[in-house]
Amino acid sequence: MNYILFDGVARNALLPFTYTRPVAEIRIGILTIREKWEKHLCYTTSTVTEEYLSEKFPMVELEENIMINASYLPYKNLVKKIKDLGPNQAIFDKDEPIAFYVKEDQEVDFDSYEVFQHEGEVLTVKNTWDIFSKNEQAILQDFALLTEGRKSQPIPESNNVIAPENIFIEEGASLEFTTLNASNGPIYIGKDAEIMEGSIIRGPFVLCDHATVKMGAKIYGGTTVGPHSKVGGEVNNSVIFGYSNKGHDGFIGNSVLGEWCNLGADTNTSNLKNNYAPVRLWSYETEGFAKTGLQFCGLMMGDHSKCGINTMFNTGTVVGVNANIFGGGFPRNFIPSYSWGGSGGFTTYLTKKAFEVAKVVMARRNMEFTDQESKILEHVFEETKHWRRE
Repeated sequence: MNYILFDGVARNALLPFTYTRPVAEIRIGILTIREKWEKHLCYTTSTVTEEYLSEKFPMVELEENIMINASYLPYKNLVKKIKDLGPNQAIFDKDEPIAFYVKEDQEVDFDSYEVFQHEGEVLTVKNTWDIFSKNEQAILQDFALLTEGRKSQPIPESNNVIAPENIFIEEGASLEFTTLNASNGPIYIGKDAEIMEGSIIRGPFVLCDHATVKMGAKIYGGTTVGPHSKVGGEVNNSVIFGYSNKGHDGFIGNSVLGEWCNLGADTNTSNLKNNYAPVRLWSYETEGFAKTGLQFCGLMMGDHSKCGINTMFNTGTVVGVNANIFGGGFPRNFIPSYSWGGSGGFTTYLTKKAFEVAKVVMARRNMEFTDQESKILEHVFEETKHWRRE
């Protein structure tokens, strides 16, 4: 059987992160959504996504296929039901398809399908704030999945450790003179990752492969630091995708950073309003501010965005792709993609300049800024121009 992950109706609610990736490539817990499904299915997957992303994330269709809604995370009982699907059968969560069988070139009409309603556990990513608010639960699931039947590397004796049975260290990881408290949730340290001395970490916490925690960092539970990313200062219940840096002092909480982001020294995010009211967050679907139902919500920052030293972000700020923010004061809490400026106003950050920076940043990690990446980001520039004030 061939398995294909599709974006579904949640794609637009997950902008700005889905401007540059399918829903399946979102990281929550330890793994991306695609990696979770492939681990459970024991099979590689492909993707149905936006046309401008399809060159980088192509769909592979065979004679028999099962389509899976990528905003749903796998559970063992759900995976079993999906594997058992036959022709013209589908699994729904109320009115939304979770998975369905389709033959090559078949036009899908669910009125002609045998539909099974899913009853049981379900974990979904349908809003940007789900990425951090459900991250703790996703860490617990991924930790169990990745460590079952395996033995951790030994914890070096110089570390101060609580609940070592809940700590798993992959090969090549380095950590000395740190404090690790896994009594409230597991701590996972990936291959060749490093936690520098003096850091204090409470689980659930994930440090992915080749990532770094800088000296003296204070990190609270529900936090994931993606591959090749660096963090310092104070971090609480946040998800940082791969190749991004928050390398210095400053606070980030209840937030999500995409890939290739950089926060300047002493950048701080507010994650609680002064009046303790529920936070509203910019919605690309309604072009207004949506109710999150959350009291704590910080920063949502799309890929390749940067901010200068001492930047201050208001509670519930959304920053698009390839924005560059600097200067004193609080910038507004929706910053469109390719914006250049700060609290005094913004101009357009032209692609020529933005791509020059991207090439340099990626080259520092031995990565190439390809024509494929350029085309995707050019499309995002055009798609988002009506939100920028020239």
